[in-house]
Amino acid sequence: MKFENTGIEKFKAEINRLDEVMHDHGLIRAGQWDYDRVTYDRKFEMKEGVFYLRVQGYAVEGDVDTFKATIQLMTPLLGKHYYPHGVEYGEGENFPASLVTQCKKILDEVKNEISKFAE
Repeated sequence: MKFENTGIEKFKAEINRLDEVMHDHGLIRAGQWDYDRVTYDRKFEMKEGVFYLRVQGYAVEGDVDTFKATIQLMTPLLGKHYYPHGVEYGEGENFPASLVTQCKKILDEVKNEISKFAE
């Protein structure tokens, strides 16, 4: 599921500030990066399954591994994990309404904080 028109996808931000804001909202980058891409995930374990709120981005300047990069954020996603295949984001997935509402709230909070320092 894509969270269209959140406004997050319009932001470019310095990676260290971005890491801090995302972490404060439970979105963790951990080892999910390469030299020019990042992925922040927040895991939700519910009776309906395991879900991930995911915010991805790519470096428009610098390299992620040097911690000196400007990241262009992309449209946030919500996916359901299926063992052992991975996370599915498809239109046919059923996402609990309470989870969708919670994710929208998190994304709004993240957007408000990032807007204070993003390009």
